[in-house]
Amino acid sequence: MHRHNRILARPALHRLAAAALALTGLTAQAQVEIQGGPAATGAPVPKAISVPQARLDAAGGDSSNFLHSNGSYAQTRYYPAAQINTTNVAKLRPAFTFQTEVLESMETAPIVVDGVMYVTTSYNHVYALDAATGKEFWHYKHKQGPVTTYCCGPNNRGVAIMNDRVYMGTLDAKLLSLDAKTGKVLWSTQIADPEAGYSETMAPVAVNGKILIGTNGGEYGIRGFVKAYDANDGKLLWTFYTIPETGHEGVYAQNDATGRNMLRDTAAEKAQFAKQGGDFYKTLGGGVWMAPAVDKDTNTVFFVVGNPSPDLYGKERPGDNLYTDSMVAIDLNTGAYKWHYQYVAHDVWDLDAVSPVILTEAAGKDSKMRKVAIHGGKTGHVYVHDRATGELIRFSEAMIPQENMWVLPTPQGARMLPGANGGVEWSPMAVNPKLHLAYAANLHQPMTYHVEESKYPGGKLWLGGAFKTIASEKQWGRLSAVNLDTGKVAWKFDTEQPLIGGVLATAGGLVFNGESNGLFRAFDARTGKKLWEYQAGAGVNAPAVSYSVGGKQYVAVAAGGNNQVDSKRGNSVIVFALP
Repeated sequence: MHRHNRILARPALHRLAAAALALTGLTAQAQVEIQGGPAATGAPVPKAISVPQARLDAAGGDSSNFLHSNGSYAQTRYYPAAQINTTNVAKLRPAFTFQTEVLESMETAPIVVDGVMYVTTSYNHVYALDAATGKEFWHYKHKQGPVTTYCCGPNNRGVAIMNDRVYMGTLDAKLLSLDAKTGKVLWSTQIADPEAGYSETMAPVAVNGKILIGTNGGEYGIRGFVKAYDANDGKLLWTFYTIPETGHEGVYAQNDATGRNMLRDTAAEKAQFAKQGGDFYKTLGGGVWMAPAVDKDTNTVFFVVGNPSPDLYGKERPGDNLYTDSMVAIDLNTGAYKWHYQYVAHDVWDLDAVSPVILTEAAGKDSKMRKVAIHGGKTGHVYVHDRATGELIRFSEAMIPQENMWVLPTPQGARMLPGANGGVEWSPMAVNPKLHLAYAANLHQPMTYHVEESKYPGGKLWLGGAFKTIASEKQWGRLSAVNLDTGKVAWKFDTEQPLIGGVLATAGGLVFNGESNGLFRAFDARTGKKLWEYQAGAGVNAPAVSYSVGGKQYVAVAAGGNNQVDSKRGNSVIVFALP
């Protein structure tokens, strides 16, 4: 990750507050503040909001609403209506544009329920809008704590909704419950300590009375986790640590998931592990950036885990560094481990697994259909796993160029493709389940990897070197369609600038994707033919959503630019419809 922000205000007061917590025997994770606090500015939503569990379960087939940040618990980002389709999408035009008061990077996926849209911005603003007109109902602005520490922009990727509440993670590592009708804060829980490098940008997941949320911070020497909180009162229910206390050294795998030698000196690593012991698990990284997928039939939560800390200097962390760079499955009720699959052991290239897991179906090695969990990697491959066991069924053809894999970083800099942004960055993929195609937004950013000795700096940025783009080499993007049954790339569309933001697929045979230069496009899902584009005026670096109000289908996307690739900033959510 490229950009680093650490904002400190009144640090002495912050330390006093932390000391007071310690004296009372409370931990940051256990502190729940029942706000009953001020309502958001503006007017209440003029209708009751109710999203019980049954509606969340059925979201994948709901053509009126968009109830999860990735559409459903399966996270296919497939909208099941076809009023807007390949025959008429060329007529698509803006229905309205809503401008927020925050001119900064936007990665949000709006939630839409019964004609009401919930949109977040950088720095944790939430807006409730009329989803057909853009009229603002209420606006909540989070007052950040004295310390926020985050690597890749002050983003927020959206809220979760359940019953009559919306839930948001914050840059100062809190989880908030807001009244969906008024924006009033109902409770606030401190998830982790921002001074130690923790922050929240992901959209939480609401399921079975629980709110699931992971953490950022793999660039700061945190210990990653996924936590479950009680949706009613914010009390912690369970924690799964992405860095186990013991066993994180793994098996000293020599090859990556595709079978290529990663040039590890495992003998030196084993000697280093014996010398220093295994207590570095507390600073080994492993952030969980994006929303988990949930299989309600088996009560299983699926997510991918980010890079180890320090990113590039591996000597500090001998071993495979489990469960970094892995897909992990755990029990929804207890957080207990089920299985994991690691793509890159002992990662020293910052090629963390970050694009969210999708649950779908694909052909097994025996050609019979199987329930699978898939992930689009920074490596440029789409990985297809058996959902029950984690077995890797196949990986796709490389979607972008790969060169010098796995050359080790050097003090002078070693060139390798892909660069540290990917491949597929955090951008959510989409799947058309009828075509068995996955659509992935890729980057091509050639980089050199530089390593330097680096000890844990105590909650400050801890890269152990740097990755640098190469000014003389062109950067670009590629939207790729991958056949999940074969791993073959079915089609590709190259873009002028690297793609960060995500994809939406629809039953109308369409795929929507935006680019940093402001172009928002629709493609034929079968062929990749460009059918429509619109210039949004700022980087379209967020995943689109679709919904219907009064029998009319809309497509909405945020155009706010992006901190990570430094695309043009904006402050708009643009909503499109047919005339």
